[in-house]
Amino acid sequence: MKLFDVYPLFDIEPVSAKGSYIIDEKGDTYLDLYGGHAVISVGHSHPYYVEMLTNQLNKIGFYSNSVKIPLQEELAEKLGKQSGYPDYELFLCNSGAEANENAIKLASFHNGRKQVVAFSGSFHGRTSAAVAATDDPSINAPVNHSPNFVFAPFNDEEAAKELITDSTCAVIIEGMQGVGGVQVPTVSFLKLLRELCDKTGALLILDEVQSGYGRSGKFFAHQYAGIKPDLITVAKGMGNGFPVGAVLISPGIKPRHSMLGTTFGGNYLACAAGIAVLDIIEKENLVNNAAEAGKYLVDKISSLEGIKEVRGQGLMVGIELEYPCAETRKQLLFNHKIFTGSSSNKNTLRILPPLNIKTSELDVFVDAFAHMLEKSLAK
Repeated sequence: MKLFDVYPLFDIEPVSAKGSYIIDEKGDTYLDLYGGHAVISVGHSHPYYVEMLTNQLNKIGFYSNSVKIPLQEELAEKLGKQSGYPDYELFLCNSGAEANENAIKLASFHNGRKQVVAFSGSFHGRTSAAVAATDDPSINAPVNHSPNFVFAPFNDEEAAKELITDSTCAVIIEGMQGVGGVQVPTVSFLKLLRELCDKTGALLILDEVQSGYGRSGKFFAHQYAGIKPDLITVAKGMGNGFPVGAVLISPGIKPRHSMLGTTFGGNYLACAAGIAVLDIIEKENLVNNAAEAGKYLVDKISSLEGIKEVRGQGLMVGIELEYPCAETRKQLLFNHKIFTGSSSNKNTLRILPPLNIKTSELDVFVDAFAHMLEKSLAK
């Protein structure tokens, strides 16, 4: 049997990793400024993380949600405290797409409506409802097409006023668009969405799958706008590589048995990973480090010639060039041994390093990037 060929692959085989670095089978070391799509939040192979998972696996790795798993309660308590949402409730699953699926379903259960408003440039996942809310026809199969999902222009307040009505079930928006090229919703736009949802009875879903867990320099990116969503979805950095996802659910949404369910969500190992990440974030003050290191990087990059725009918050940074960045990424990877990310905006590099990255490590990237820009401008 062969693998189903859906991923274009770089000819690199990582065999080990530590902190902000990856080592391949040839012994070459790479600076990881992408973290596998913002997944690596507390660094590769953090000793406390490894210890937590190892100790848990030596006890029990899995049982279903038909029994008490106190680690789930510990994870929920710590997440509520650190995120600023202690009064919300937690549903654990395995991925960002699942989190968004369940958030949309909860919204529909709550108000009995069908229409979901999403935004241009959005990416919410590849499963049924999540991909229907994603602005990319190339990954939306015919079976996923639905008249229940409509798209408004991103950051367009007048369009939002027209589309969000008494028939709207939910409005779903990313804290920052990741795949869309690190596009940041304005404070006034997020506040308007909150007001419109309050007015119409729609629920506001904040997709913080990529922008959450301290990456923005706050625990959640939407906290820059001072709003509270009805539902918040998380994944990626939540488990530092172990598959963990969740929905944070506001107190006004009431549960009933069997309305949601999952086989693997909230298993012992997932909870151990999630708890370890939160412990490390708190102990090492990584939300603050993300804010400071991100500002340092943006200031350095913004001073370079040849940059069209730098966008983002904290350690979620998009660098837009005047030309497609695919070749730049390849040169960074193969000539300078630095991983970066792409986006649907072909001119934009995404920088999503571990939250404990050092400024000296960011300097390695800035120096290499500046050198490449100089060569490009000299042509």
